[in-house]
Amino acid sequence: MAATLDQKKINKTIKIFAVAQFGLIALLIYTAVNFQQRLQALNRGYRFMSGVIYAFVIQVLLFYPIFRFASKEAERDLALAGKEPTPEEAKEFAKKKRWTDVTKMSVLGFYFIFALAAPADPFVLSVIIYSFLLTVLTYLQCYSFAVKKGSKAS
Repeated sequence: MAATLDQKKINKTIKIFAVAQFGLIALLIYTAVNFQQRLQALNRGYRFMSGVIYAFVIQVLLFYPIFRFASKEAERDLALAGKEPTPEEAKEFAKKKRWTDVTKMSVLGFYFIFALAAPADPFVLSVIIYSFLLTVLTYLQCYSFAVKKGSKAS
């Protein structure tokens, strides 16, 4: 069950990530406009920019851990690119891949549970959703950057 990675597959992943980033940016803009309208309907339109700033601060705090995570994942993928792994390498690759998938699903679950447990206040929900979308965008961009940087180095 040794799944080989090649540069074509990694480049295809980067292209898929680029399309996903475009979609996430469109979703981010849509949700921002939607939350701005909801806040204005409640006569709290002044809180819109506060929500954007809070989400930005949260993203700045999360940037380095996301960058490190994406860089390690990109290094792992590039290390196996173009070669047939030994059974031990394939087992280690599968183990690392499983842990990164568990980490990604845990983050997704955290945001989902946090959004469900949060009050129905549009301001709180906007900060949660903006943070989630920015976290996913940051991961995709950091992974793409790390792969491009690693590809140039090798």
